[in-house]
Amino acid sequence: MIIFATDLKHDRTIMVNRIKKLKNVRLHREGTETLLYGGIAIAAVALFLWYAVDSRIPFGVFVAVFGTVYAIIINFFRCPIRYFEGDTKNIVVAPADGKVVVIEEVMENEYFHEKRLMVSIFMSLFNVHANWFPIDGKVKFVHHFDGNFHKAWLPKASEENEHADIMLETDDGQEILCRQIAGAVARRIVTYAKDDEDCYIDEHLGFIKFGSRVDVFLPLGTEICVRMGQQTTGDQTIIAKLSPRENSGC
Repeated sequence: MIIFATDLKHDRTIMVNRIKKLKNVRLHREGTETLLYGGIAIAAVALFLWYAVDSRIPFGVFVAVFGTVYAIIINFFRCPIRYFEGDTKNIVVAPADGKVVVIEEVMENEYFHEKRLMVSIFMSLFNVHANWFPIDGKVKFVHHFDGNFHKAWLPKASEENEHADIMLETDDGQEILCRQIAGAVARRIVTYAKDDEDCYIDEHLGFIKFGSRVDVFLPLGTEICVRMGQQTTGDQTIIAKLSPRENSGC
């Protein structure tokens, strides 16, 4: 009886946690028009096939294929409500869900004209595509550049693809460049960051539609807390610690 009660309590805890998780997931406003018009179009064609075609095979195939596509798009526009727990001083969090595809020292000639540590996160079609501010601080400026649409994980995508550069500054004057990059499929970069505004971890920086990448350029000497191929969760995964002065690890 005791074992049964313990199992029942455990199952109930799991169920409660799942319900809380679902309540903290919503759809991003960037997907409103796409989901609305896409749903109407799919419903209209499905109704036409149901009433105008004698055979039910076209209707079944259409619903199976486009229903799956629509479900993928809904998944793409997920927008979880997240809050970083812990002290944010000198902390750099992942600006996006995805996979770390680059950790290297690069020469940044556009703004800094010096070497920087670059951490790149690639977002697949199945990742949440909302972007978060990686640090607490201030937005110095936002620049948008037109460009190509190479595959986002390629090294040249950082400079040649369409991208938006957001220069951030911490309270102690350290500058961090966050770059939203369009990919081979992505065709729209949305940036909410505005010049001279304060920014905070937990706030949305922007959104990139359909497969893309975010680069973060950090000062040399920054302690990197992720590894190549690691999966990141936007606003949750600590990717680096600025000017570490403590012995505590990541």
